Amino acid sequence: MAGTGSSTYEGFSAQERAAMKAHALDQKKAARRGSAAEKAAEAERDVLAKIAEMQGSDRVMAERVHAVVTTHAPALAPKLWYGMPAYASDGKVVCFFQSAEKFKARYATLGFSDLAKLDEGPMWAAGFALTEVTPEVEARIAELVKRAT
Repeated sequence: MAGTGSSTYEGFSAQERAAMKAHALDQKKAARRGSAAEKAAEAERDVLAKIAEMQGSDRVMAERVHAVVTTHAPALAPKLWYGMPAYASDGKVVCFFQSAEKFKARYATLGFSDLAKLDEGPMWAAGFALTEVTPEVEARIAELVKRAT
């Protein structure tokens, strides 16, 4: 395919490549597991291990997000998604936590996929910046994940 010569695309960043490799590894690992119960237990252990690897405030926020999601939306199953904690319905990700450190961002993110039922008219938020998980933020996350499912 011929280019115009004006493109400055240099490929995926190191963080993007690492996330894609983590996703491929997660998929291979999930395919090797036995029963559905074993797969679910292993997926949750993987999520908790990934959270434990996080540093500082990312780890604290991911722990709180995990606790809120698993308490208020028990139908969502924890799993890794591109190397980050995510919560799925029938294997499809509904919401996820993205650490600030991994992507060298200013803040962590709680994101929702298009499967989340958060629709509010012609436009609504599907991602939320997190700098701290306070009781008020926990209540908002609980409300969002309940609506999302």
